[in-house]
Amino acid sequence: MDKNSIWKWLILVVLICGSFWVVWPPEEKVKYGLDLQGGTSFTVEIDQDAIAKQMREDFEGITEETIQSKLPKAKQDALDRALEVIRNRVDGLGISEPIIYPEKGGRIIVQLPGVGEEKREEAAKQIQSVAFLAFRLVHEKNEELIGELFDKNLAPEGYVIVESNQRGTDRQFYKRDKVVLSDEKMDAAYHEKLRRFHAPAGYDLLLQRTVVNDQELFTPVFVSIRREVTGDALKNAMVNVNPINGKNEVDLEFKSAGARKFAKVTGDYAPGGSKNLNSQVGRQLAIVLDNSLYSSPVIREPIPNGRAQITGDFRPEEAARLANVLRAGSLPAPVKIVEKRVVDPSLGADSIRSGINAGLYGCIAIAVMMASYYLLNGIIANIALVLTAVLLPLGAIVVAGFLGVLFGGLQGGGGKVGLPVLTLPGIAGIALSIGMAVDANVLIFERIREELRAGKGFGASVEAGFDRAFTAIFDSNMTTIITAVIMFAAGSGPVRGYAITLAAGLIINLYTSVVVTRMCYDAIGSRTINTGLLKMFSMIKETSIDFIRLWKPALSLSVVIIVVSWSMMFIHGAKDPAQVFGVDFIGGTSLTMGFNEQASVEDVRKSLETAGIRNPMIQYQKGMDVTGKDVLQIKVGSVSEGELTIKTLTEKFPKSAYKILQQDDVGPQVGKELKVKATWALSIALVAMIIYIAFRFEFGFGLGAIAAVFHDVLMTIGICHLCGFQMNMTIIAAVLTIIGYSVNDTIVIFDRIRENLRLIRNKSFVEVCNLSVNQTLARTLLTNSFTMVSVLCLLFIGGGAIRDFSFPMFIGMIAGTYSTVYIATPIVLMWHKFERPDMGKK
Repeated sequence: MDKNSIWKWLILVVLICGSFWVVWPPEEKVKYGLDLQGGTSFTVEIDQDAIAKQMREDFEGITEETIQSKLPKAKQDALDRALEVIRNRVDGLGISEPIIYPEKGGRIIVQLPGVGEEKREEAAKQIQSVAFLAFRLVHEKNEELIGELFDKNLAPEGYVIVESNQRGTDRQFYKRDKVVLSDEKMDAAYHEKLRRFHAPAGYDLLLQRTVVNDQELFTPVFVSIRREVTGDALKNAMVNVNPINGKNEVDLEFKSAGARKFAKVTGDYAPGGSKNLNSQVGRQLAIVLDNSLYSSPVIREPIPNGRAQITGDFRPEEAARLANVLRAGSLPAPVKIVEKRVVDPSLGADSIRSGINAGLYGCIAIAVMMASYYLLNGIIANIALVLTAVLLPLGAIVVAGFLGVLFGGLQGGGGKVGLPVLTLPGIAGIALSIGMAVDANVLIFERIREELRAGKGFGASVEAGFDRAFTAIFDSNMTTIITAVIMFAAGSGPVRGYAITLAAGLIINLYTSVVVTRMCYDAIGSRTINTGLLKMFSMIKETSIDFIRLWKPALSLSVVIIVVSWSMMFIHGAKDPAQVFGVDFIGGTSLTMGFNEQASVEDVRKSLETAGIRNPMIQYQKGMDVTGKDVLQIKVGSVSEGELTIKTLTEKFPKSAYKILQQDDVGPQVGKELKVKATWALSIALVAMIIYIAFRFEFGFGLGAIAAVFHDVLMTIGICHLCGFQMNMTIIAAVLTIIGYSVNDTIVIFDRIRENLRLIRNKSFVEVCNLSVNQTLARTLLTNSFTMVSVLCLLFIGGGAIRDFSFPMFIGMIAGTYSTVYIATPIVLMWHKFERPDMGKK
């Protein structure tokens, strides 16, 4: 074994150790979703009165009648904005897969999976922080006015005047007497009284915290009520450490419009500015967050670059929290957490066990099939599959860190990203992605088979097999990796989590299937050149089927299925949206029920589904206060389903004695902002896919691939609706997986077409396409068979908990195989008017 080979094996060992380090000990490192582990639920309430108060301040002379007429829309806008801000803040904390949805009465439910006490308290602080940032001018005669307060020995209630030496100068400050003024006394009424303390008209008295000789002291400053620039103009906020004094600061960057506004304000009030003509000293500009004064620097010159700093005596965690809430945006009104609950897993132990077993059985079945059909080659592939599973955590953390550095501050989200939270559909998706990883190995093995038929030896067959399969493997994986990166950059919340898992799986699969398997062959080849070791079964012989001849009837069949299924979906949706969409998308009714004896989640779910209630969301919860009671919360699609739920549980579980305590209307978990971001992310990703395929092939090939993707998505969603499935987040996850699968399948055939166009000059374009489909038929059928085993295990063994994932995958895989031949390839032919394109060096 040469030195290069030794280094490759050592690198593999290091990567394996690194991956185990990432997840060990699993009870500390691996994070589970609400469905598997449960977590914490906050009920957050928006201050409705503050919205009306803000309207009075923003619009001078507005009448009460006008306020009352505009208030309902203002409250709804505030609720929508609060949902977006809270989601961004939770994302910024690195808490993946939260459940956040609105409830009637201006309330928001925030459920966080399995967080510890420290992170739970940090989440509570960030959720409740309004984070309203404003730049406000300091009074021109501030020093004179403050001097009068100290000269007259005037101090707000709970504060005393003290003298301390700061930077060699004796100065006077206020110091809080915590015995007289406890935290409990510092309520909204006290802060209002403090702001009015000897303040001139149009100004507030604010206290700027500072630490002098290890004492917490406060400098009084009179600050204008008028806001010159607000936090809405912010683009980003990042923590920085001042290299001179070592203090934590928060650097601010404004959007273009905000930068212009900030430049104008600093220009107007700089020395000699248009609003400060008679002074050679600039005005002070106070930086105020939630009515707390952080700093009040003097404007020395105009600041045209749209950047500013918030300085203060921050601890690192305070600076990080401040940066996160500013990135996420300000809340439209104050909020408070009115209730905290511990929530049990939304899936019972039996559902979790059957789902995990289904994924495990699927992987074992694939390994047995690979070893049985490809013999030694299959054993090598199985080693690669095991390593794919082992290295996936390391891949996820590296990809998350890399994407977090590149795109962490985009879209108002935080930069904290880590291992995605494991949910049951997520585990099923990982098991399925491992099953799909055999595709690269099958491509290589079938290429090696072709080289052996040509009479080549062990080393030459292996080398040519890898070389010829590499372009298809690289292009198919790179197309989907680009898609994943764009989805992360443009998306948020669960879209980002999916993008991390997808990109990590693809990168690890590229490494194990191309590099590690080659290392195994090289190790064998260094000891023997016996081509018998490369022997493999050949159940699928060479074919010469005229696939292209059937494209018109095949396309007609697709159009009929899509038109019928989507027409039914629109008709049903117009009558009752709950027939099409799950609670995730349209909201519904939330029932909170008391009980004497707890029935299992599985039994409750089965009884409700038998009664005709689709996809009920079921959770046992317990209040976190001393008197907290156990309750059962069920979310269903409509009031009528709520009534049926109560009736069913009362009849089926008389010993439990379920009784309704509260019934509320709840909004969707997938809010408007998340839908918009997800749509943009997917749209940009599809455009990028066309561009990449056009660059690597031709534009017509890009159109063919995208047409096949749209066909597969429309077909899958339509058939799922006809089979009684509601659109929810799990089905969306399956559809996103289908997109990757469809593109992968299409590019493999496109790669063979590209190769044959270069090598075969005496055939028409139609003949080349037919030949290419036939040449890759073995790979297509084998890969589909292996992956389908995994899907069928999930579908029939995994139970109802992952049925919404496995059934769409089953339909999507069939549609994906079919569309590559009968949708993508004919569109390429039509684009080129059935004439051979010049592929050149592509």
